[in-house]
Amino acid sequence: MAKKVLRILNRFNIGGPTSNAAYLSKYLSNDFETKLIGGEKCDSEDSSEYILREMGIKPVIIKEMQRKINPRKDLIAYKKIKQIIKEYKPDIVHTHASKAGMLGRLAAINMNVPIIIHTFHGHIFHSYFSTYKTKVFKEIERKLANRSSKIIAISERQQYELSEVYKIAEKDKFSVIPLGFDLSKFHENIDFKRKQFRKEYKIADDEIAIAIVGRLAPIKNHKLFLEAIKFVVNNSSKKIRAFIVGDGESRDEIIKKAEKLGLSYSLKKERATINFTSWIIDVDSVYAGVDIVTLTSLNEGTPVSLIEAQAANRPVLSTKVGGIENVVIEEKTGLLANSNDFPDYSNKLLELVENNEFRYELSKQGWENVKERYSYESLVRNTESLYNELLLQQS
Repeated sequence: MAKKVLRILNRFNIGGPTSNAAYLSKYLSNDFETKLIGGEKCDSEDSSEYILREMGIKPVIIKEMQRKINPRKDLIAYKKIKQIIKEYKPDIVHTHASKAGMLGRLAAINMNVPIIIHTFHGHIFHSYFSTYKTKVFKEIERKLANRSSKIIAISERQQYELSEVYKIAEKDKFSVIPLGFDLSKFHENIDFKRKQFRKEYKIADDEIAIAIVGRLAPIKNHKLFLEAIKFVVNNSSKKIRAFIVGDGESRDEIIKKAEKLGLSYSLKKERATINFTSWIIDVDSVYAGVDIVTLTSLNEGTPVSLIEAQAANRPVLSTKVGGIENVVIEEKTGLLANSNDFPDYSNKLLELVENNEFRYELSKQGWENVKERYSYESLVRNTESLYNELLLQQS
């Protein structure tokens, strides 16, 4: 008889957690039956429910489970999860990301679910909240970790931070299972997609196109991206185009920053130094069309954009935070700069823009670096192995 897995996700917004929850819900072997539940996306985010529809997955949506802390809605969401557990009777509850991890694990603990697993897709232990709030969240996570059967970190670096730096749990409580995706589309028809994207956005052959892909939120630190673009515009012999792909709560603030720096921008497909594209579902066309992919975050788990960029054989530049050192091979598939370090970041971006041969060398090993490690087949295989190990311990 198939073992039942209840998979709980924060919300169905664009990003790695939805894809991973979808692959795990769809492709686990027949030894497992999965029910997927999750919260609603924020108004400033694009929905990722199309990913689930394409895979034939029908999730249960708990509209009260939202990104922001709301005691009334959080209590309602908690009670709904408890009711689902009561009716579904899962052998395993597997939660993904912070809000789902808190509500889902509390419900599973109180309903005596035999196996409780949580995946940290990132963490909120720096650069998100005040010192006091961060301390409270750490204490909550420590208590939940103590009652969890296993905790999954998505990179070796994240495991180190969670166990050694933030003391969430002992190292042996963790398993490291990298994110997994279907990366084939990012490596296919690159030349065709490149021509189409550059034609659509009127990018000349002699222009260097630079993209940053992700939520427009304070933690992503787009201010550094704009400052670095301004520096390159002022100091490079090359023509520059920059693309901010995504949307979110910081959009207006980022536009004001571009205006303050005197950078021309467009919210459409007109020629400008900065193009705000909003979300692009076929993001593989973006990676094909640009020459450099960047990330400026203050805190990260495993950034999907850098995995996808390498699958498209694009050189990357990122701040050195979270699990990024496990994703990017420094000086081989990209460059890493110190967190929020303007001179370091901007000079490395200038180096990539100016040196065509260096960019080409960095691009050659991207696909080889990510194709196996971040495949969804590996994700499913490793997760199923963990499930079976924990089930065996229960028997």
